[in-house]
Amino acid sequence: MKKSLSARPNLEHLRSQAKQLLASLRDGNDAAARTFIEHLPSAKKMTPARVHAANLRLADAQSAIARKSGFAAWPGLARHVEHLRALEGEWHFMSLIVDGSDVPAPPPHAAKLLIDGDRFRMESSDGVFEGVFTIDVEAEPARIDIEFVEGPDAGEWSYGIFKLDGDILVLCIGVVGAERPSRFASTSGTGHALERLKRASSARPANVTGGTRRAAAPRTAPEPVDETPFAPHTTPLLEKLQGEWVPTMLVNDGKALADNLLRYGSRTMTGNETKVVFGGQVMVHARIRIDETQTPHAVDYLNIGRGPRTLTRGIMEVANDTVRFCMAPAGAPRPAGFGSSAGSGYLLSAWKRKQEEM
Repeated sequence: MKKSLSARPNLEHLRSQAKQLLASLRDGNDAAARTFIEHLPSAKKMTPARVHAANLRLADAQSAIARKSGFAAWPGLARHVEHLRALEGEWHFMSLIVDGSDVPAPPPHAAKLLIDGDRFRMESSDGVFEGVFTIDVEAEPARIDIEFVEGPDAGEWSYGIFKLDGDILVLCIGVVGAERPSRFASTSGTGHALERLKRASSARPANVTGGTRRAAAPRTAPEPVDETPFAPHTTPLLEKLQGEWVPTMLVNDGKALADNLLRYGSRTMTGNETKVVFGGQVMVHARIRIDETQTPHAVDYLNIGRGPRTLTRGIMEVANDTVRFCMAPAGAPRPAGFGSSAGSGYLLSAWKRKQEEM
């Protein structure tokens, strides 16, 4: 059943709804009778007159309210609301493991999770993420589905599991595009983030709205891309780029990624296909073509990952076992030089070949 509760459901309010429904039925209200017919299994084949004469009880009204709200029975609705209330408040990170790697837990001034009902706001150095979530506490382990409404991941979803032990919340979330975890663990290649948080306050946080959905922009056809030049091929330069590389610098639209987070990224090149991963999330999956007659070399990416086939233009240079790229946003003109200032949309990155472990 699809859940249809208010943003901040309250169990006492739901109990009052059930009492009011029963009172309306006993007052002879046919609309109340039709609510029972639509949502109470034992009343499905009754007429309004028979419902009025059935001597229904408060438990029947609660069952009807539960099913109207998308739950099989009142106890399931009650557990759902109680869990939502228990999740409310302000949470700080205790530990964080992303794609099998320990990530330093950000201090409270740098990151916090605020929950009010089924609305959340994550404030972090990566930006402010706002959205809504649904939980399924009947599943084992309990599930959580997260919709990002505003912020860097607006329009995306993540799926996970959670457990709550007093003031300790454990979340295991698939980063955007990853499958839901089945256990509380994060291993390399899964795209799962295992988060352990401690409650800082149980008070309802202020101004947690879940964000505002933007009106969908008119869809325009992406720039037609001739995929012929991206057919698999081999050149001496591509041979030199094969294998795995680790980042030494990444600046996106003028904002540099912190040095301590660079170690969670990687770039691999197989043939003329490249993949860039950070924290278990695939950021780039593309076929590339390089024009070595230009200085610096012109490089084009044909997106073969999520989303439409788009063309991204950039420049690159290789020196020994290091390489750097400056890429424009999809569809934008090629950068003239290596730089990334705020508002440019350019992604500037530098990489060194990963050393074989002894």
